[in-house]
Amino acid sequence: MTIETNERIFLRVVEAGSLKAAAEQLGTDPSSVSRKVAALEARLGVKLLQRSTRRSVATEAGKKYYDGMRRLVAEQAALEAHVARETDTPRGLLRVTAPNNIGDVHVAPVLTSMVKMYPDLRVELILTGEAPDMSEKGIDVSIRIGHLPDSNLICRKLIDVPVLLIASKTYLKKRGTPKKPADLPGHDFLFFNRMQRDTPLEFIGPNGAESVKVSSKFMVNSASVVRQLNREGFGISLGNRWAFKGLLESGELIQLLPEYTLEPYPLYATYVSTAFVPAKIRRFVDLMATYSSGELTEWVMKAT
Repeated sequence: MTIETNERIFLRVVEAGSLKAAAEQLGTDPSSVSRKVAALEARLGVKLLQRSTRRSVATEAGKKYYDGMRRLVAEQAALEAHVARETDTPRGLLRVTAPNNIGDVHVAPVLTSMVKMYPDLRVELILTGEAPDMSEKGIDVSIRIGHLPDSNLICRKLIDVPVLLIASKTYLKKRGTPKKPADLPGHDFLFFNRMQRDTPLEFIGPNGAESVKVSSKFMVNSASVVRQLNREGFGISLGNRWAFKGLLESGELIQLLPEYTLEPYPLYATYVSTAFVPAKIRRFVDLMATYSSGELTEWVMKAT
């Protein structure tokens, strides 16, 4: 039930004790208050107030109406407060997809933090190399890496992910260490997806831009398998900084051609465009952006 202005004015008159006092509280004049109450009485077909020069007292019918309306006002206030909390506080099930080469090391920590911060939130992280139909699959947010096709999704760019050429000492001892991009076509590569396989490597280096086409020894959509193949000396991989961070810092794997820069992969958070974006989605995307920025700063500082 919608509580109209006339009802609220009637409640104020009963509580204030007179038309004049109610008018002062409402910032209007007594005649306007009187007309509103009269209109309410006419609609209900019952007299609600006994009016005198100085006081307005509720009739028996008015008292019952007042008691009922007070309960409705309190219930409406409680409902509005509940809805406001629902709007401001992440809760319910948050379903997220991400490529498995970054989901475990980059997305999972953000979701873990959210679960700790918001007790009423549950999460489901789906690691996949495919771009799902978000509406059909009930996905709230899809983390995607690489350039996106045009769509009706909201796409928030989180960061440009540096791309590194990575190999093990075992592989380099066996096949030699490339000194420049032109040396790469003779090497074996470990690709994570078709985008890596089908796209030439674009370098910016001391001699400007260079484009090199290489071929794959393995293509597998598992970050852990690519890392293991790397460690066992099966080839060179294109790695983002999160997937290989620990192995690079320990010296087990080596970054190749550090004086050259590869075109970075943009990282996006995508979600369906709706009039109302739930707090769980807004908060997750904001935290992903903050976490991404902080991680990049830490990486750059360690590398310089």
